[in-house]
Amino acid sequence: MNLLLPHRALISVTEKTGIVDFAKHLLQWDIEIISTGGTLSHLKQAGIPAIPVSTITGFPEILDGRVKTLHPNIHAALLAVADNPEHVRQLRDHGITPIDLIIVNLYPFEDTIGREKTSLADAVEQIDIGGPAMLRSSAKNFRFKTVIVDPGDYPLVLNEMERNSGSISEETRFTLARKVFAHTARYDAVIAEYLERRSPEAKEIELPESFSFGLKKEMTLRYGENPHQKAALYGQFGTFFTKLHGKELSFNNIVDIQSAVGILEEFSEPTVTIVKHSNPCGVGSAKNLCDAYQKALSTDPTSAFGGIIAVNRPLDIGTAEAIDKVFTEVIIAPEYMPGTVEFLTKKRDRRLIKQLRQVGSERRFSLKQIASGVLMQTADNQLYDPAQLRVVTRRSPTPEERAAMEFGWRVAKHVKSNAIVYARSDRTLGIGAGQMSRVDSSRIAVMKARDAALDLAGSAVASDAFFPFADGLLEAVKAGATAVIQPGGSVRDQEVIDAANENNVAMLFTGMRHFNH
Repeated sequence: MNLLLPHRALISVTEKTGIVDFAKHLLQWDIEIISTGGTLSHLKQAGIPAIPVSTITGFPEILDGRVKTLHPNIHAALLAVADNPEHVRQLRDHGITPIDLIIVNLYPFEDTIGREKTSLADAVEQIDIGGPAMLRSSAKNFRFKTVIVDPGDYPLVLNEMERNSGSISEETRFTLARKVFAHTARYDAVIAEYLERRSPEAKEIELPESFSFGLKKEMTLRYGENPHQKAALYGQFGTFFTKLHGKELSFNNIVDIQSAVGILEEFSEPTVTIVKHSNPCGVGSAKNLCDAYQKALSTDPTSAFGGIIAVNRPLDIGTAEAIDKVFTEVIIAPEYMPGTVEFLTKKRDRRLIKQLRQVGSERRFSLKQIASGVLMQTADNQLYDPAQLRVVTRRSPTPEERAAMEFGWRVAKHVKSNAIVYARSDRTLGIGAGQMSRVDSSRIAVMKARDAALDLAGSAVASDAFFPFADGLLEAVKAGATAVIQPGGSVRDQEVIDAANENNVAMLFTGMRHFNH
């Protein structure tokens, strides 16, 4: 085991949690400490002797601290290869003493841009330059340097020093160096992505020429879609949702939460959606949540068992009591009215989630992993283009049919293709999802409605993509639908339109499809 005994440390941290205690331990090993700016003041206030970096560089900190460590006396001390005689000679000739232990973390750029109304100028001031430079110099030279970017690693290093009389192994130095490069890569990716979004050309440049994942692990999950798969959550899920109660969220829970709130954000009126395996079992709207829930539940009460329920209004006790009658894995609400959380937490494992902010406006891209990387597309944030919406049949829809078409279309956008949704103006009646044939999706939707004793007479049907043949439309007519909304665009559109006219069905073309694979 190749051990390194540090003699000199440089400490420059934005996150000061634990740094005083760490520095005190370094003093026990007679390690000389160099520090900068606010960190230097923080250490001295705690009674820890530290040398200002300006003493080492022979140059004051200038430009409001923008230049303080960018100096040969710092970077030569970090980059010199200790077993290279020529490097050693050059350090000696220039009076430079090596720095063996580097503790640096960076300006809080990500926290800054996460605040509301942060200006571009404020964000730019939080782009760290000297910190990443020192981290990269030290990590490159990990054979002779110990570099710490994560305060969570202080105990690891201190415990190893205790075991090895103040020394640190090369294995640990290598591990810490890997973390540094991952950290600086992510730091740069976050900056690049932010500046790309703020660019004057951002609206024209829909897909970037290069793309990096600047995501930090938020939590390790028990497993993935199946118990034999390992899984973790990356990003900032916690800025959108917080768990108030219940077991830890699973991989599948998180996918379903995203699906549920995506549907809800299509509606402004009080609405409830019930989701299972990322497809809606039912969606309902009403003047109050309790009535909306009953409408959503009535679509498919069998599939609702063990599902996820999301509401777009503060959850009241009456609705909570209705929900409590059916086993539910997760409940999501923007707020919980007094007494609601206490009532719902009587079931120990049920997860209660508070939605902190809407997610739809944050989705710029949609990604799917493939063998060579990822497929990227702009997010499906549109419902339809009003300029393309047109009646294609002799009969125009009635106001009630038009409202039912609109409701069904909002839901069909979020159903796995092939998707068929039977709806009224305030609820779904039957949902057919994920079938290879659109006719089969229609039949499943009808079966679901009949199993739930729902009448499809006078209903509207929404299809996420065009009917390739008239048979899909005729299946809907047979079930009782009198109005159809679909994208259009098939070479057999006229055949489908003719079938609608023959059956006195009103049909709208949206000119926009919503495949959801």
